Amino acid sequence: MKKVLYLLTFFGIFGCSSDNDSIQNNVPDVVTSVSMPCENGMAGIYPCNGYDFLANISLETMQAASGNDIWGWTDIETGKEYAIMGLDNGTAFIDITDAENPTFLGKLPTATSASSWRDVKVYGDYAYIVAEADNHGVQVFDLKKLRGVNNLPLTFIADGNYTGIGNAHNIVINPSSGFAYPVGTDRDDDYNGGVHFLDLQNPIAPLAAGGWGVNGYTHDAQVITYSGPDTDYQGAELFVGANEDQVVIVDISNKNSPLTLATLPYPNIGYTHQGWFTDDQRYFILGDELDEIRQGFNTRTLIFDMADLENPVLHHTYLGPTSAIDHNGYVLGNEFFLANYTAGVRVLNITNIGDKVITEEAFFDTYPANDNTQFSGVWSVYPYFESGNVIVSDIDGGIFIIKKSD
Repeated sequence: MKKVLYLLTFFGIFGCSSDNDSIQNNVPDVVTSVSMPCENGMAGIYPCNGYDFLANISLETMQAASGNDIWGWTDIETGKEYAIMGLDNGTAFIDITDAENPTFLGKLPTATSASSWRDVKVYGDYAYIVAEADNHGVQVFDLKKLRGVNNLPLTFIADGNYTGIGNAHNIVINPSSGFAYPVGTDRDDDYNGGVHFLDLQNPIAPLAAGGWGVNGYTHDAQVITYSGPDTDYQGAELFVGANEDQVVIVDISNKNSPLTLATLPYPNIGYTHQGWFTDDQRYFILGDELDEIRQGFNTRTLIFDMADLENPVLHHTYLGPTSAIDHNGYVLGNEFFLANYTAGVRVLNITNIGDKVITEEAFFDTYPANDNTQFSGVWSVYPYFESGNVIVSDIDGGIFIIKKSD
């Protein structure tokens, strides 16, 4: 699904490799905004509630025309925290250990051409990057190379590139199984744009291990090793795909013989976009990207009860306070962090989700101009750092670092 309604072009100049797999990149000095607490509903120019503004690194600093996905990595050897942000022309790496003074370490250029859609996930000490760029494949980057770098910022070189696919919209990783799952590939490939299975036993050189396309094109997905309430599937590896006009649940434990357990239609489908399980794997929280445009809803979030994986039901529908479009959302404990485009990041309290009670408890709006129903503002959010720092990618504003107010 093409989410940005205009073409973005960028002409970049990248150097050749050096012995340490990177070269110095001649870009402007890093400029970060001064941190500001959220007071009386504002942190500087940014509307807020319950989250302080720590820092921002602009697209200009990262030499990019637009931003997209974001993920994080914590170096277990050093304890340092890093943000990994997708850009139209590559992938940026930022040391956010000192969150009020983050350091832009450099960028891995795109494998082929620029694209407004790039996605990254992490397995162990490796980042896996896909893009909707022709013949891009899956870039593999050894994150340990970020230790002790100098002469910043650098242009990095990939450590591997899986070329069994070309373009892909997204990539999903199940760390407990050691598999990666590119989705949203060419619709006429072996799996109809569904999901490809990649074995990461050798993290630098993923191996093809099949795929699944019976349910059509998959835009995004979550893959889990199941430990939820359905006793029939304990320990199974489950693929839950957002497949444009439905949610699909597939048991992929046997890579040679995946089995569809259920397909989930729901009322007023616009475009089935992305979802995430609650920690107990009872409920699946789904965002539909186009229902605000096509049906005129305020931000709509759908909650499915997955107690019976073969017979899931729509449990509840939450409507937000604005008409902004919802994008990616992630669960952390009793909170759901929703990237809500022009309305910024919205934090929903899901403590009483079983009783159909969901409330917005906080937000931080990186797009102060308006909350209109348009594709601007926050693309994604990553809330999983032990420090409590939350990183946010903004299509036009770069990377923001925020943290819950004291």
